[in-house]
Amino acid sequence: MRYKLTLSYDGAPFCGYQIQPGSPSVQECVEAALSRLLNRPVAIVGAGRTDTGVHAAFYVAHFDMDTELPFTAEDFRYKLNAVLPRSIAVHSVDLVADDFHARFDAVRREYTYFIHRSKDPFTENYSWRCGYPKLDFQAMNEACKYLIGTKDFSAFEKTGGDNKTSICTVYEAFWAQYTPPHVSVMGYPGGEYWYFRISANRFLRNMVRAVVGSLIEVGRGKHSPEWIAELLINGTRSDAGESVPAHALFLNKVEYQEIKSCNPPLK
Repeated sequence: MRYKLTLSYDGAPFCGYQIQPGSPSVQECVEAALSRLLNRPVAIVGAGRTDTGVHAAFYVAHFDMDTELPFTAEDFRYKLNAVLPRSIAVHSVDLVADDFHARFDAVRREYTYFIHRSKDPFTENYSWRCGYPKLDFQAMNEACKYLIGTKDFSAFEKTGGDNKTSICTVYEAFWAQYTPPHVSVMGYPGGEYWYFRISANRFLRNMVRAVVGSLIEVGRGKHSPEWIAELLINGTRSDAGESVPAHALFLNKVEYQEIKSCNPPLK
């Protein structure tokens, strides 16, 4: 029997999602909690890897059992959250079809990267303070247009990646301004706040952070928006911009064409 977990996690305490020897990971932490509750070894399969320090506002994983869970879905979620650290929250536990796959069935993933333009103690842990004197967001959004489509993103892939292909299909990419709650509710005199959002069928290792770093160079006037198109055609990783810090990056959506629920569902 296959069960689907939806969860969120703060990536700061972890080396990333995937298990790595000698370092704490989200996968290891969740597997340990499941194994403790179910009194047997449990392995989970996640929707994909996130790098060290990267967060997930919405993440999907699955695990298999020989029998039904010994609790209702809601009780199991409650007990699992009680065992897990504060940095990980499970939102739902669902019985799904045996052929559902958290990674291979995903058709679209979405990331959001946050920046702020002046010092703000309330956002420093989850947003990057980008203090360059001037950023042309109009030029940055013009450059985003060149990311859309099915293209080779090897110029934005971390060197030494183990992907079989660097071809990705990007559906959406843009910069937008926003107002954090502490600014609107408490009247905090903060500066500009922006986020970059990108969605695609798949992402390469370090891809989003490299794309953001390259777009920042366009915003600073070091390159024209067309430079992004040139990187996609014949650029290498050393040609593109530097990767921005990980702590401001969130995986915020994983979409599936169809979630194959079993009948009857868990109560």
